[in-house]
Amino acid sequence: MRAANNTIEELDIYVWEGKADIVERVIRCMASFDVEVIRADGATAPERSSPSRAALAIISVSVIDGGSRALHDWQATSGMPVIWVGAVPRERDPAIYPPEYSHVLPLDFTCAELRGMVTKLAAQLRAHTAGTAASTEIVAHSEPMQMLLHEVDTFADCDTSVLIRGETGVGKERIAQLLHEKHSRYRHGPFVPVNCGAIPDGLFESLFFGHAKGSFTGAIGAHKGYFEQADGGTLFLDEIGDLPLYQQVKLLRVLEDGAVTRIGSATPVKVDFRLVAATNKNLPQLVKDGTFRADLFYRLAVIELRIPSLEERGAVDKIAIFNAFIASVVGADRLATLPEIPYWLADSVADTYFPGNVRELRNLAERIGVTVRQIGSWDAARLKRLLAHARNAQPVPAESASELIVDRSKWDMAERSRVLAALATNAWRRQDTAQYLGISRKVLWEKMRKYQIFDEEPETRETE
Repeated sequence: MRAANNTIEELDIYVWEGKADIVERVIRCMASFDVEVIRADGATAPERSSPSRAALAIISVSVIDGGSRALHDWQATSGMPVIWVGAVPRERDPAIYPPEYSHVLPLDFTCAELRGMVTKLAAQLRAHTAGTAASTEIVAHSEPMQMLLHEVDTFADCDTSVLIRGETGVGKERIAQLLHEKHSRYRHGPFVPVNCGAIPDGLFESLFFGHAKGSFTGAIGAHKGYFEQADGGTLFLDEIGDLPLYQQVKLLRVLEDGAVTRIGSATPVKVDFRLVAATNKNLPQLVKDGTFRADLFYRLAVIELRIPSLEERGAVDKIAIFNAFIASVVGADRLATLPEIPYWLADSVADTYFPGNVRELRNLAERIGVTVRQIGSWDAARLKRLLAHARNAQPVPAESASELIVDRSKWDMAERSRVLAALATNAWRRQDTAQYLGISRKVLWEKMRKYQIFDEEPETRETE
């Protein structure tokens, strides 16, 4: 059942076939991949062969008819993504598949269909693992980030709600995770992230409050909503500013009562969690506009943390983050066989404006990392084309173009002040200042020329 393959590597597939005969078909279809197919059932949750190996499950929908209790226990313990196999097309009918079952194959699936689905999920698992590893260490060389982490340490152990503000892509969820990990009591509970901007219409109550068995067609078992799932831990509501007013009322009620009532039930369930919310919007302005409740805002913003943009963090953090992403994509072993990251590449990254912040920088690093890993060198011509393409592809909506110009002007002034401060700290010695900022001397000279910083350094200290 094992064979080397570069597309799917070191993957375990657990198959719970129920009334369907699919185990042998899965084995045949995946014979040319580096996977292990393991027969499973609902009697006991599967024991992972190795925590370091990625794993997913293929389950026949016929097991649902056998009782949902074993199925829910199995899923909760295994924590794997599931590919559902059923004889009836899904057609988004909740009577056949509950809403969260998004990966479905027909009972007469072909090998190509199975391999395509497995390849897609395997890539998602690898991306999640790489993202988790990359986010373990938070880069915080710059003063704004050090101040933020000091604030996190100060308020991490409070039980009160926290509102995290910051531009798109700055890493609000990572800071929320850090608050969770540092809490003495809630860190032992779950961290439940929810994107409020992606809640489908009509599913808010079911997703947040859960439902009782038989409460509607397709409710084959009781389901815990996000509030109950976060019990004893942290509920992270991202993009809280996108929550409609009628949903804001229901959220506020739960925060005040500390209890939820599932759809189809009359029995309230006590919940105890810490709420961390995040937004890239101006909530006080939304309150003035009447699109966000003032009472909910004050309940959320007991503690406010603002994450600085990547431009505010400066070149030192930019380069360190870029290097970390490059290492995670290329791999430590492969990276050790290459020369150090070229200075011109680091300089270009440091001098590039990323309106999408860390997320955009990560995407660029992934493209460069994949290219370097495949060709085995720092090909200057190829990588410079990637950099130029990334700069040219930055979207600027027409309605926000003038706003971006103003923001960039503010950033330029802040950057000029930062360079001046670094020069003063290092007695106007260019080489020391460049090292202090984490850039090359050439880039420092270009910044001084751009921001019209006149050299006050005596010529006897340093010669060109």
